[in-house]
Amino acid sequence: MNRMILNETSYFGAGCRSELVTEVKNRGFDKALIVTDAVLVKSGVVEKVTALLDEAGLAYEIFDKVMPNPTIAVVKEGIETFKKAGADYLIAIGGGSPQDTSKAIGIVINNPEFDDIRSLEGVAPTKKPCVPIIALATTAGTAAEVTINYVITDTEKRRKFVCVDPHDIPIVAIIDSELMASMPTSLKAATGMDALTHAIEGYITLGAWELTDALHLKAIEIIAKSLRASCAGKPEGVEGMALGQYVAGMGFSNVGLGLVHGMAHPLGAFYDTPHGVANAILLPSLMAYNAEFTGEKYRDIAVAMGVKGVEAMTLEEARKAAVDAVQQLSIDVKIPTKLTEVGARAEDIEALAEAAMADVCTGGNPRPAKLEDVKDLYRALM
Repeated sequence: MNRMILNETSYFGAGCRSELVTEVKNRGFDKALIVTDAVLVKSGVVEKVTALLDEAGLAYEIFDKVMPNPTIAVVKEGIETFKKAGADYLIAIGGGSPQDTSKAIGIVINNPEFDDIRSLEGVAPTKKPCVPIIALATTAGTAAEVTINYVITDTEKRRKFVCVDPHDIPIVAIIDSELMASMPTSLKAATGMDALTHAIEGYITLGAWELTDALHLKAIEIIAKSLRASCAGKPEGVEGMALGQYVAGMGFSNVGLGLVHGMAHPLGAFYDTPHGVANAILLPSLMAYNAEFTGEKYRDIAVAMGVKGVEAMTLEEARKAAVDAVQQLSIDVKIPTKLTEVGARAEDIEALAEAAMADVCTGGNPRPAKLEDVKDLYRALM
C-alpha cells in the first residue's frame, strides 16, 4: 500500500499572493498570526503580503522572531504570541524556517499535550489537525508548504529533530515567484540545491514508487534547467525553481529521504550551517556511496540533469555521469565543496555520525548505513 498526502489548495505564478484575501474570506477566518523573520520584514517582503490584508480590512499580528534552524524556544514564544493575539489561523511567510515554526506552533495549539516540543519528534500521535496555515513561500527549496515534515533545533542537546505529521500540512500554499525575486544569490543557490537533494533522495529512497518517481524525475529536470538561471537573476529561472521545488516536495513528503539529510541535520545543529548548503556539500559523495544500490535510477537522473548520450553509456558510466552533473551544478552556483568551509571540525565527527545514525531520514537510505561509513563520509569532506 502507498499513501499520498498533499495540501488542499495551491496557487502558482507571479502575483498569485492576491488569492490570499479570497481564501481568508471564503474560510471565515478572523485574525492571523503572521510567522516570519526580521529580515523579511526589513526587506519589505512581508509588506507585499500585509498590504493585501490591510486593503481588505483583515486583522493580523506579526511574529518575526524566527531564525534559521528554528529552535524549541522560538516555537514556545510563538505559541504564547498566538494565544495572546487571539488569532485563529497562521500565515507563514518565508522559507523552511518560518513554515516549520508555524507547523510546530499550530500542532501544539491544538494538541497541547505536546507542549514540551521534543515529544513531537518522529511520527507523533497527535489527534487533531493543526491550526489552519496559509503558507507563502519566499525561497525555492524547502517545499515546506506542501510537506508533512518539519524540523526543529534542540540547542540544549545540539541536535535537530525531524517531525512527520499529516496533521501539520498547510491548507493553502501560495507559490508566488515575486516573493522570491529578492533572495540573495547565495540563498537561491542553497535552497535550490536543497530542492535538488529532495528530488534525488526521494527518487532513490526505499519508499519510492511509481507516482513519486514521476514527480521526482520531473523535479530534477526542472531544477537542472532553472537553478543556474535563477542564480543569474533571470525571472524564468526563479519561476522554474518555484515550481520545481514544489513538485519535489509533493514526492518526498510521502516517501521520505535518506542519508544526505540524515548527515545534514547534525551540521545545522552543531554549526548552524544553512540546510541547503549542508545538503549540497554532501550530495555528490552520498550519491557515489549509494550508487550500487540504485539499479538503473542514476541513468534516469543523468538524463533529467541534461547529460547527453546517457543511453549509450554503461551503467557505471551513467552513474558517474549523474554524480558529476550534480557536482558541476553545485560548483556553478558557488556552493562550498568542503565541510570545513562551513565551520565543521574533525573532533566532532564521532558525535556528528552518531546524530546522523539516529536521524529519522537515515532509515530511508537505499544503502544500509553503518556508523563507520558515516564517519568516513564526514571525514572525507573535511
